[in-house]
Amino acid sequence: MRAHDLAARLLRRFDPEDAHRLTIGLLATGLGPRLPKADPILATRLCGLSLDNCLGLAAGFDKNAQVPGAMLATGFGFVECGTVTPEPQVGNPRPRLFRLSQDAAVINRMGFNNEGLDAFAGRLERRARSGVIGANIGANKDSADRMDDYVRGLTRLWGLADYFTVNVSSPNTPGLRALQTRAALEELLGRLAEARAALVAEGGQHPVLLKVAPDLEDDEIEAIVETVVAFGLDGLIVSNTTVSRPDGLRSADRTQAGGLSGAPLMAPSTEVLARFHAAAAGRVALVGAGGVASGADAYAKIRAGAQAVQLYSALVFHGPGLVADIQRDLAARLRADGFGGVAEAVGAR
Repeated sequence: MRAHDLAARLLRRFDPEDAHRLTIGLLATGLGPRLPKADPILATRLCGLSLDNCLGLAAGFDKNAQVPGAMLATGFGFVECGTVTPEPQVGNPRPRLFRLSQDAAVINRMGFNNEGLDAFAGRLERRARSGVIGANIGANKDSADRMDDYVRGLTRLWGLADYFTVNVSSPNTPGLRALQTRAALEELLGRLAEARAALVAEGGQHPVLLKVAPDLEDDEIEAIVETVVAFGLDGLIVSNTTVSRPDGLRSADRTQAGGLSGAPLMAPSTEVLARFHAAAAGRVALVGAGGVASGADAYAKIRAGAQAVQLYSALVFHGPGLVADIQRDLAARLRADGFGGVAEAVGAR
């Protein structure tokens, strides 16, 4: 067993949130695996950004932008930090993070716990400018104007992150998912578009994506796509955690409140991704997230319409060596099916 995977197994003896805090601390000291450059067949472009491989780290792991460089070294082609809110907040009461080991799943109700924009921005200002780093922006729970929180996040971090993700789909901030309804989304994206235009005029251009829930009907999917296109966003991340509880979950904590991620989310989130791919018809980029734990899973996301793929929960159960395993398997699958690169396989399902 690889040393870093053994360390991940040992960390699972700790409370999930304590284990995560220890992991971040170890990574910040420079401990962690380092992969050589990925197989060239995995290189791709996402919203104008060049990625040396299509596998990304989803938001939630590095909420405060403490270890993006370490996670890039682990083998990710891009790393998304956050969710960050304008003001620091402690999030929901503990316990709020649960391993469902029998189901290879996680339930969380963290509630956007983070150190706030200033701490986040300060770390990005000090980072080595190499690799693609995204900032996932959100709203404070007690904000008087949640839409303005997103504008504040975009403005404060402009030029510090390579792309931005607007998170309106966490189930753990009361009322947040209501921002996915058409009228609310039009107002939010309109305000962001106005702020973005002013920032671009001052210099620089960065893609902006919207992260959506998997619990959407076809009419909601079509409305979201049309609104995103109308306001000039570059892409969608499909999807966040789910509030549903699929039949067959076995772990004792399966009834805990919060968002479910991991293996049970793979099939439903991929189906929703395919529906977004059909509705978007090539007008916006798609990133596939939810349940990815193998090269086969990553390949399924790409074939369903994703130009890049993100994962997080699978690292809890498989350790950081999983990144190299997925890269090898995905490269082999692309070649076996006669594809010369990731872009050729997008939507080939």
